[in-house]
Amino acid sequence: MTVVHDMELEVKGAQRGDREAFIRLFRRLEPELYRLAKSIVRRDEDIADAFQETTLKAYKSLATLQKPKYFKTWVIRILINECNQLLRNRVKTVAMAEVPEASRSAGYYEDSHKLDLHEAVESLDESLRIVIHLFYFQDLPIKQISGVLDISEGAVRARLHRARGILADRVKHTREGKLSYETH
Repeated sequence: MTVVHDMELEVKGAQRGDREAFIRLFRRLEPELYRLAKSIVRRDEDIADAFQETTLKAYKSLATLQKPKYFKTWVIRILINECNQLLRNRVKTVAMAEVPEASRSAGYYEDSHKLDLHEAVESLDESLRIVIHLFYFQDLPIKQISGVLDISEGAVRARLHRARGILADRVKHTREGKLSYETH
């Protein structure tokens, strides 16, 4: 039995009221959803809030999911919407103490010679970071990413291309920095 088929059976069971099937589904997706939420909202308390709201909304509206094979994509869309809602609410309540912290982290990324790929991805603009996460870390095809983010497939491809270019430049500069550091 394939993982996708197994997940579809779990979704159908959950739709029929099997709470344990729903819990198993979310436990299976939890690491991926956590990484995606972290890449968007970044703060642990916001990740927990987004995850909790996503779980609740998915559970309450599970009966509306027409195609169980799209469960993962459907949940990712709910999570992204919840994360974006948290960000919108956060913008309204930003404390002054948070502003210097943001500028410090930007300097860290520019000055660091030990920037790994994960850190490089996390330093991308949100629109690029989400597309990279969905494509590479969630293994979603471009068509599904397009649906989840409600943008065209061409826009997804363009963001992937732009993000890959930025990442390649950062890796190149990181390697050059390490080489010059090692020769001194």
